[in-house]
Amino acid sequence: MYEAMPEERFPIPAVDVEKVDERFWRTIVDDPTGEASGTLVVDTPAKYLYFTMADGSAIRYGIGVGREGFAWSGRAKVQYKRKWPRWTPPDDMVARQPELQPYSIANGGMDPGLQNPLGARALYIFQDGRDTLYRLHGTPEASSIGRAVSSGCIRLLNQDVIDLYERVPDGTRIKVIPDPSLRAAL
Repeated sequence: MYEAMPEERFPIPAVDVEKVDERFWRTIVDDPTGEASGTLVVDTPAKYLYFTMADGSAIRYGIGVGREGFAWSGRAKVQYKRKWPRWTPPDDMVARQPELQPYSIANGGMDPGLQNPLGARALYIFQDGRDTLYRLHGTPEASSIGRAVSSGCIRLLNQDVIDLYERVPDGTRIKVIPDPSLRAAL
């Protein structure tokens, strides 16, 4: 499942699975979420994303999450999806990292490709009709899976985000859990 994908617009290399703990490999599990079929659930503390299915199971993907101070949580939906998206860092990210200025909104963003931080696919999260600026997206950085390293977005291996992209229609509900003590509140 983590082999090279040479048929992609930008051929994706195989994942070095030695860089990803086996517990974060894509697998089918009994659905632990209690959410309706077809819902995405991001369990931030456990570093898992679940796609719930009608038979009571879920596909579990290992993820990388936002580092402290950059995480988002709540209920929202996938407004739309893109293959090989352009990346435009938000203005506050450019302010923190001025070296990203060439990729700002004013400069048109970064072209799609293997070096683009959004990877092979991106799912855009909206809440109450407004863009949260958070995404579910691919990454070639296998070592980031299972860690809190991003600026808030949810990272999946490129092979996993492609699998998820094919399963999830626009409008899919998503629940992002911030920590175990707040699970019941969402």
